[in-house]
Amino acid sequence: MKNFTAITTFILVGLTDDPNLQILLFIFLFLTYLLSVVGNLTIITLTLVDSHLKTPMYFFLQNFSILEVSLTTVCIPRFLYTMASGDNTVTYNACTTQLFFVIVLGVTEFFLLSAMSYDRYVAIACIRFLLGCYVIALIIVLPPYIMGLDLEFCDSNVIDHFGCDAAPILKITCSDTAFIERFVLVLAVLTLLFTLVCVILSYTYIIRTILRFPSAQQRKKAFSTCSSHVIVVSITYGSCIFIYIKPHAKEGVAMNKMVSVLTTSVAPVMNPFIYTLRNKQVVQAFKDQKKHSVVINRNTSMHSP
Repeated sequence: MKNFTAITTFILVGLTDDPNLQILLFIFLFLTYLLSVVGNLTIITLTLVDSHLKTPMYFFLQNFSILEVSLTTVCIPRFLYTMASGDNTVTYNACTTQLFFVIVLGVTEFFLLSAMSYDRYVAIACIRFLLGCYVIALIIVLPPYIMGLDLEFCDSNVIDHFGCDAAPILKITCSDTAFIERFVLVLAVLTLLFTLVCVILSYTYIIRTILRFPSAQQRKKAFSTCSSHVIVVSITYGSCIFIYIKPHAKEGVAMNKMVSVLTTSVAPVMNPFIYTLRNKQVVQAFKDQKKHSVVINRNTSMHSP
């Protein structure tokens, strides 16, 4: 890593300077983070222990939950620490590390959503698809990330964000960012279009197949199964369009903050509930595990001296 200046730390502005709003924001983010971790870990656990959930769809759902826990953990705990301690400084290495994992996990999520949509049409090789999502994400992220390590910071080290994000970092650099911004925009658009086309094609075939079902009840059940994935896809793609598809990285940082809160705290909380509350198999698996735990506790109590 080349170091052109003496700047070794950045200062994170955060979301607000109002002490009362900071308290409310801390409580909100802490609760959403806790719910996100508990909800997604519940899905991960159920898909690991319940034999009825050993299918490609739940394999991808399990790994999607792992991605969600990882993404929110990369962002939210550090921000909670900043608000609680008042220490809003972050080292250069810690900042670039956070930025790397946020982007890689985010890009992987798009390809995983595409794989999940394809899974609903045909049987697939799960492990290969999962590894492919990570490999493609790394191939996309590494070139602009490596170029970003050469940026010079000579005027300011204050990042107008609650975490290390690409747009506010590009805003304070004194290097010429025109090429890297265009490069990132092209990669973002291609990633969005490619994965979105995969999702649309998959669901085109799904809808055609469902419409051939003779029973209205079968059609209703099939559409209900797919609806959860469609909701998550809509949230993910919608938030990403707000963050990355904009005129210039040195504009619209305020909008980035709010959408980043949505993608790193609110969305990870919603996803487990969207999938579980609308999925009878997951709900039934949860009930089965609860009954199993009650039986074990009862037998333990009966045999204890």
